[in-house]
Amino acid sequence: MYRLCVRDHFMIAHSFNGEIFGPAQRTHGATYVVDVVFQRPELDQDGLVIDIGLASETVKEVLADYNYRNLDEVSEFSGKNTTTEFMAKVIFDQLAAAIKAGKMGTTAQGLTHMEIKLHESHVAWASYEGAL
Repeated sequence: MYRLCVRDHFMIAHSFNGEIFGPAQRTHGATYVVDVVFQRPELDQDGLVIDIGLASETVKEVLADYNYRNLDEVSEFSGKNTTTEFMAKVIFDQLAAAIKAGKMGTTAQGLTHMEIKLHESHVAWASYEGAL
């Protein structure tokens, strides 16, 4: 399996519901470093996994919707804990839709899997991986 990763980041504020979260029940901030790993079994005719420029631009566009936002105020997340794990899946779904819509070019049509890894600190990360 061939893999290519692009990296970006975004900054958010949020809070969690539930005793398990302790002090994180209060509003706090996070800066996520985001690794998006695109996978395919064979390279395309140009020897690529994906057009790295289009992939980077599309990742930046998706993350821009959340950058400098309080996720507690995003209506689509109402009643949900916007954990790192949860946000990894949100980003996966949006990038998968962008691939399907052709935003990452024809090379992206050969992708079979993608992983979204959100680093919430230098010691912890969560990811979501799925088939495309």
